[in-house]
Amino acid sequence: MNLAYKHLLDPGFSPYSRVWVYQSSRLLSLPEALEAEELINDFTKSWVSHSDDVKAEGYLFFGQFIVLMADETHTQVSGCSTDSSVRFIKKLGEHYKVDFFDRQNLAFVRNNKIEIVPLQQVKHAFSGNSLTPDTLYFNNLVLNKAELEKDWIIPIKDSWLIKKIGAAV
Repeated sequence: MNLAYKHLLDPGFSPYSRVWVYQSSRLLSLPEALEAEELINDFTKSWVSHSDDVKAEGYLFFGQFIVLMADETHTQVSGCSTDSSVRFIKKLGEHYKVDFFDRQNLAFVRNNKIEIVPLQQVKHAFSGNSLTPDTLYFNNLVLNKAELEKDWIIPIKDSWLIKKIGAAV
């Protein structure tokens, strides 16, 4: 599985650009993904904050992760504009019959594909060696572009999750 994505991020955005990562409950089909990319692009082109255009980009990575990025060195993203992005993601979820808001489902790279494991089953998967300290984890808690580039896809041992599991590495 090719996990390269950093080269797709707009280099003209500040490293401190705000980022929101939404993980789909399932892989989108190719037609769904193509349509979703169009809808994401349309949304980011029309995203406003108090009547000012937001310098924004949107991405669909690996057919399963929507990343919205706003460069606040140009326009601050207000609460209302954040709410509009959440409404947009909710509409996408309804349209494709997926959940983009279940933070209890965690994504890992296993057997060269993305696998979703519910948080309550992670400890068991770890003790059964389905997951190891070196298993790649999608840390959807990243807050800005720099973190997205550095800390989004990382080994479990480098994430907050290792403490939750309680494993010695």
